[in-house]
Amino acid sequence: MTIFLFFIVSIITITSSLLVILSKNPIHSVLFLILVFFNAAILFLFSEAEFLAMILLIVYIGAVAVLFLFVIMMLDINTAKLRQGFLNYLPIGLFVGFIILLELLYVVSQSKLSFLKKNVTENKITNEIFENTKIIGNVLYTDYFLLFQLSGIILLVAMIGAILLTLRKREGTKKQNIYKQILKK
Repeated sequence: MTIFLFFIVSIITITSSLLVILSKNPIHSVLFLILVFFNAAILFLFSEAEFLAMILLIVYIGAVAVLFLFVIMMLDINTAKLRQGFLNYLPIGLFVGFIILLELLYVVSQSKLSFLKKNVTENKITNEIFENTKIIGNVLYTDYFLLFQLSGIILLVAMIGAILLTLRKREGTKKQNIYKQILKK
């Protein structure tokens, strides 16, 4: 049963990732991206990497995908036309939401959490989570330390580049000149 569900979730992930690229509507692409992240988290749960699954949900769905959605919505889109096309987005939104709901219900029903089954002690669960997190931290900061630091530098350069690309010099705007303020005292 688990192998069958693994293949179903994998097919949904691959299909959704293709639809992210092939979709002409950017909002549909972000919705499919959220579905890809959610299914990738389920694949992490199948491989018993709970920490990575939760990080994927929190960081990517909670921050990155929502940021993409806000950026798309803040682009120069005609809001009247967008509100008029709300019913066009409804079927794809309901489809993605329905798939996520089905997967969530299955994962919760197959879960081994202590509030669902009383025979598992809380101490055992916290020790397992601590060991999983400790192992990931050990590997990340020892074996892959250089790659971890390099990825941090790449993200810093990307952030500085995004700031410089959006920085505009506009005529007629008031700016603070700290050097002139210090000289006046």
